[in-house]
Amino acid sequence: MFSAVDHDYMARALQLAERGLLSTTPNPRVGCVLVRDGLVVGEGWHQRAGESHAEVHALTAAGELAAGATAYVTLEPCSHHGRTPPCCEALLAAGVKRVVAAMQDPNPLVAGQGIAWLRDAGVDAVCGLMEAEARELNIGFVSRMTRGRPWLRLKAAASLDGRTALRNGQSQWITGPDARLDGHRWRARSCAILTGIGTVRDDDPQLNVRDLDVSRQPLRVIVDSRLEISPEARVLQGGRSLVVAAVDNPLQAHVIEATGAEVICLPNDEGKVDLLAVLRELAKRGVNELHVEAGFKLNGSLLREGLVDELLLYLAPSIIGDAALGLFNLPELESLAEKKRLQWRDVRQVGTDLRIMARFV
Repeated sequence: MFSAVDHDYMARALQLAERGLLSTTPNPRVGCVLVRDGLVVGEGWHQRAGESHAEVHALTAAGELAAGATAYVTLEPCSHHGRTPPCCEALLAAGVKRVVAAMQDPNPLVAGQGIAWLRDAGVDAVCGLMEAEARELNIGFVSRMTRGRPWLRLKAAASLDGRTALRNGQSQWITGPDARLDGHRWRARSCAILTGIGTVRDDDPQLNVRDLDVSRQPLRVIVDSRLEISPEARVLQGGRSLVVAAVDNPLQAHVIEATGAEVICLPNDEGKVDLLAVLRELAKRGVNELHVEAGFKLNGSLLREGLVDELLLYLAPSIIGDAALGLFNLPELESLAEKKRLQWRDVRQVGTDLRIMARFV
């Protein structure tokens, strides 16, 4: 169905889509290439939510040359009115004769309707070219649309023996500056960063993106069952913050909200924060990718509840010892058959440290 030339143009569209990696949330990252008579006549990518989609940018660049062209787009063109008009409408008005989409839009408002609309109008519209690559680029958007929760990426820095902090809580710095900067790049592509009250008390982190040129900062989310966070905590300053509690304490909530933060209460039956409810709430707020930087207790809770999709682990060439804190607070296993299995995605050296990416099977 697809030629080598089709693959080349779609690869270019995916490169364009990646330019929106840090800026399109809550929308997907999409690129578009218009080709006529073997020549690229227009290119575009979605840059920010509320602004023109990739197809519109490409059509504008092509002008009259769009008539009779083939559009290579990394996501099925939208067929509904949102903050911008339907892209299907724009493609038809421009006279595009063929549309090749990498993947179907998982948004229920589209979900195949865009391709159907184009076909009904006489356009040769096909879907499925380099779908895996396109899905990977928008893994968080797909998760939010199909599972009702963000893609959860848990980041941790540890010694070679798997220790994340001394028993007294000291953890700065286990890894080197290159690994820390790389971690900020993963923060930057995320819609929100989540941590727990223990990390806030021990490290007083800012949980923002630093040393990178970014147009937005992720939402900072603090799991704080008893609403113990200090209003002086740096995570509450200079940006959007959401504190999730398990107790209804209007007086303390008022003190925290005076900093500009928001407080919500999502308890479970055990009097702790309902972590799945947190993820569902974040999905309602348009969070596609959730980046977690927490301590071993919250890490363990997320893992026990099956909420972790991906591990981003930085290993330093050092040994700290058994008295230090580990990666996850998990119960003892009775059998190796109970172990959590992962699949390696990427292993590389970053500065003096090793970066491992793995996904749970």
